[in-house]
Amino acid sequence: MLIDVISRVTHVTTAITLVGGCLFMGLVLLPSLKLLDDEQRDRLTDGIRGRWKRFVHGGIALFLISGFYNYYRAIPNHDGDGLYHALVGTKMLLALIVFFFASVLVGRSAKFEKWRQQPQFILRAMIVLSLLIVAISGFLKIRGIVEVIS
Repeated sequence: MLIDVISRVTHVTTAITLVGGCLFMGLVLLPSLKLLDDEQRDRLTDGIRGRWKRFVHGGIALFLISGFYNYYRAIPNHDGDGLYHALVGTKMLLALIVFFFASVLVGRSAKFEKWRQQPQFILRAMIVLSLLIVAISGFLKIRGIVEVIS
């Protein structure tokens, strides 16, 4: 039981941190960067990227570990519940897309340099997808366990 609580708290805290960081960057930081000259903007974004990268990579690891554990523990309660499994599967796929986008934005691959130079679209997509994941999670939590009649 203690590990269940730790896993749940870890998952929710990681979501708060990463989704909140994404919202902050997309809605506060990016518009504010327009007020700086190129040199100041580059210095600030490099500093942020270096620090934020640790949160992104650590957060992805924590999400995967706690998410799979939470799902493993929930499976017996949702045997035969197709809607639950469809929504959790959708949530997982959306999360993988968000993980990819987040990794691109803090990464160093030359392939994605244009994305890092113009991150507005990706951040907006991450915000929408993250809020959709939170909505699905909230629905599943409120919905609870449904008795499936065979």
